[in-house]
Amino acid sequence: MAVKITERAAEEVKRFQKEHNFGDDMVLRIGIAAGGCSGFSYTLNFDDSYDDKVDTKYDHHGVAVVVDKKSALYLDGTTVDWYESLEKQGFTFENPNAVKSCGCGSSFQA
Repeated sequence: MAVKITERAAEEVKRFQKEHNFGDDMVLRIGIAAGGCSGFSYTLNFDDSYDDKVDTKYDHHGVAVVVDKKSALYLDGTTVDWYESLEKQGFTFENPNAVKSCGCGSSFQA
């Protein structure tokens, strides 16, 4: 299984790429970092590098998504979506590997 992004999240990524004049070589890099109130924090960045020895690359709704193999162990099966309401907006992570998450949803424990 892989990390995937919803069509709604893909549209938001494309909007951001266009707004910031990113070239076609830019990929969306999804990963984890140690930290946050639950142990791991999600990372979401744009990157112009990809190494097939340490990264896995996917295409979802026209967006190139890259996950490093270490992060993939914790993110396998995760879905990234875009949430928007009057109070807040941003990307959300639905991670089947998380055994505990913080209240804000930006960190987890596996």
